Amino acid sequence: MNGPVRARTPRSRSTGGADMKLLGIYLNDHLAGATAGTQRIGHLARASRGTALGRALDGIAAEIAEDRMTLLEIMRDLDVPVRHYKVWGGWAAEKAGRLKLNGRLVRRSPLSTVLELEALRLGVEGKAAGWTTLRRLAPTDERLDPALLDTLLDRAERQQDTVEEWRVHEAETALRTTARSAG
Repeated sequence: MNGPVRARTPRSRSTGGADMKLLGIYLNDHLAGATAGTQRIGHLARASRGTALGRALDGIAAEIAEDRMTLLEIMRDLDVPVRHYKVWGGWAAEKAGRLKLNGRLVRRSPLSTVLELEALRLGVEGKAAGWTTLRRLAPTDERLDPALLDTLLDRAERQQDTVEEWRVHEAETALRTTARSAG
């Protein structure tokens, strides 16, 4: 995998002035979002298997799963305990999000992919915001690796670009097809 490489050097226990209780809540909330995002893109990639979209999403799905693992490593480096109820909550929220009415009872609506790509785009934007926050804390906390965070930010930007490109394509395709079949 061409993902971030972490240096395995001992880290200082300095908090760098961050409120560790609030940082713990923040990172666990991001972990819940990362859990939901990993589930969401996995579902969408499986639903799109065998298509150009599916091939594009496979790579992003692997990166998003790796980003979640990196978040867990960062939390460990910061001595932030994982709040499993939040992880389960993110997992359950993603599953519940699949139950929305889409105008079809048995199969996927053309809008299903569009809405899932929009949710994925929001998730990647949220992840990038989290990496940005940690990057801003890095100069005062030796446990945070600025180079790693820069790599994660660059990757999130690439993911956003790819997801947005496919979102626009799928929206135009779905809405034109829907408009033609309704007319």
